[in-house]
Amino acid sequence: MISANNITLRVGKKALFEDVNIKFTEGNCYGLIGANGAGKSTFLKILSGQLEPTNGDVVITPGQRLSFLQQDHFKYDAFPVLDTVIMGNQRLYEIMKEKEAIYAKGMDMTDEDGMRASELEGEFAEMNGWEAESDAETLLNGLGIENEFHYALMSELTGSQKVKVLLAQALFGNPDILLLDEPTNHLDLPAIEWLEEFLINFNNTVIVVSHDRYFLNKVCTQTADIDYGKIQLYAGNYDFWYESSQLLIKQMREANKKKEEKIKELQEFISRFSANASKSKQATSRKRALEKIQLDDMRPSSRKYPYIDFRPNREIGNEVLMVENLSKTIDGVKVLDNISFTLGHNDKVAFVGANEQATTTFFKILMGEMEPDEGNYKWGITTSQTYFPKDNTYEFDNDLTITDWLTQYSEIKDATYVRGFLGRMLFPGEDGVKRVRVLSGGEKVRCILSKMMISGANILLLDEPTNHLDMESITALNNGLIKFPGVILFTSHDHQFVQTTANRIMEILPNGTLIDKITTYDEYLESDVMAKKRTVYNVSEDDAADN
Repeated sequence: MISANNITLRVGKKALFEDVNIKFTEGNCYGLIGANGAGKSTFLKILSGQLEPTNGDVVITPGQRLSFLQQDHFKYDAFPVLDTVIMGNQRLYEIMKEKEAIYAKGMDMTDEDGMRASELEGEFAEMNGWEAESDAETLLNGLGIENEFHYALMSELTGSQKVKVLLAQALFGNPDILLLDEPTNHLDLPAIEWLEEFLINFNNTVIVVSHDRYFLNKVCTQTADIDYGKIQLYAGNYDFWYESSQLLIKQMREANKKKEEKIKELQEFISRFSANASKSKQATSRKRALEKIQLDDMRPSSRKYPYIDFRPNREIGNEVLMVENLSKTIDGVKVLDNISFTLGHNDKVAFVGANEQATTTFFKILMGEMEPDEGNYKWGITTSQTYFPKDNTYEFDNDLTITDWLTQYSEIKDATYVRGFLGRMLFPGEDGVKRVRVLSGGEKVRCILSKMMISGANILLLDEPTNHLDMESITALNNGLIKFPGVILFTSHDHQFVQTTANRIMEILPNGTLIDKITTYDEYLESDVMAKKRTVYNVSEDDAADN
């Protein structure tokens, strides 16, 4: 068990947390939720001991081991992958290294060294040390890190691979308390599914911060909601919290409405009969009743939802997109191999699977940013496209203000018109003069979405648009895409986002070939095609064609 007792954290004059008291018990997975800036990651740092609170303390049951997901992706660059995972149990790793150093002495070992080695061997056995490497490899394989990388240095891995290794490190050795800050970021959907099953079967205490609603619904037994410096605990997952919190607000509003009606009734009686001698006792009684009525405090939530509404300037025709025999090789690897399909005017296509480079490459080809090696594609004459790139750095490498940046993409150059789009995306008037170069990741995403809305395009291409967004913005974007009347091609690691938006699923396999199914995402996961792909990950071209 881990508990926070009277935790207060002040940043300057502002209290981010004030007198927070909460216990996290064994056998539960807690989803820690709240608006951007509410302090979710900060609270995890307090629990893990990385950050000292202004007041209060954190108490962990004696003898229990706490593990957390490291956020510094370069911290272990000098270490092999397997060593990095085993470092999740620091004491076990220290024993392994001390043993190795003693045995490396060979014939020079002293009696004292032998005694120490014996002590270490005993402790090593108690900690299941002989299983350490196989346990670490099981975690790595489950998250999609293949055996060939297990003995590589961390510096040789890609960013997404490092994230998986650090996650394996946090999970290693069955910690008593597990703290996970955005564990699904940069994970592909199969790895997320594996992590869901791991946490569902994990019997100790888990506290997780995530913007993935499906993930929270799948793994969480409790929800801890941070709002205005307080943390309120709800039994159940994210959807249960949402329904419960909305019901509570509704009940408070209805109760206040009845109280306001009663107040009005009493005030009218008092006003009418207070000067009437025969009614004076009744008027006095009503005054006392009026004084006892207290309205419930309806403090607004700190959560803010942007308004996302993509409105095409032109209705899309029947001819949308035709792709014929498209191929592309990058750095000697064929990422797209003979891809062909035709889009209809009602298609909402989700690109799923682990081959993210292929999807990004394909989107860039469709937007004219890259040329295919073979094959061609043709957009319909009624179509217009707007694009959300996975890497938007180049968009903001300038000194424009937010308003000037968005104006350059608007047919209507009126500042009031442009600021209307910014206002919908939670940029108030004074934010319009901020320089785009200094924006946060989430602010940049909201700017790109403003650009897409103002374009009036009838085809949206979105490459991981949910990265860097908070839960409220993801919900707003999800709703905006569901009601969009045009065509969408997108990719996302958010299961619920994919399931509720897409009516067609495409997956570019590791060999560059395409699986194309008109179905929902959940149905696709249950299909024989997906089952076969999981069993034989490197599908041959002939097998892919048969599917």
